[in-house]
Amino acid sequence: MSDLIKVKLVRSGIGRPKNHKLTLKGLGLTRMNKTVTLKNTPAIRGMIRKVIHLVEVME
Repeated sequence: MSDLIKVKLVRSGIGRPKNHKLTLKGLGLTRMNKTVTLKNTPAIRGMIRKVIHLVEVME
């Protein structure tokens, strides 16, 4: 596995449960089509898994 993961917000958090919105904020995804590079850790992968329907993962 690579030590970095790129994550892009492709669907809005509007109308989603509060814990999904907070997870997106924790990942640093605040606007549509924003891409962030994160460390590949179990905690980050768990956060991504929680909102996988809203994001696109690029390795």
